[in-house]
Amino acid sequence: MKIAVYPGSFDPVTLGHIDVVERASKIFDKVIVTVMYNSTKQPMFSQTERVDLLKRSVSHLPNVEVDSYDGLLTDYMRNRELSILVKGLRVISDFESEFQMASVNQKLLKELETVFVMTRTDYMYLSSSIVKEVARLNGDISGFVTEPVKKAIEEKLGARK
Repeated sequence: MKIAVYPGSFDPVTLGHIDVVERASKIFDKVIVTVMYNSTKQPMFSQTERVDLLKRSVSHLPNVEVDSYDGLLTDYMRNRELSILVKGLRVISDFESEFQMASVNQKLLKELETVFVMTRTDYMYLSSSIVKEVARLNGDISGFVTEPVKKAIEEKLGARK
């Protein structure tokens, strides 16, 4: 069975993330979307909230599981005895940073392979940071996130829509 892990902070999960998950779920027997802790970011949502929002956003995909982890990604992979990562790419600058991370990960865990999935052009501009900024400025984010995520962001920000 080919199992892939799609890691990220997913704060919040966007339609671009969902696009990558859906496409990866057609390639692999199982995809584990893993919410990772990122010490360089101040999250809008707790790790538990992000897991819940992801579960609700990918519930239509029977071969997708949602998990979380607070440590080093390669430790997670080693502990679960997994060796395939999926990473989404939007623009060329994503490739640079993701290629560097893939190289470091492979140095830490030699059997690790990273598969890059290009986001559809409909979502190339989309990032979690953009979603949060548009929402903070009371813009319409319905074209950027699933309905459960939109509602959670509005509740978090106290939006009156």
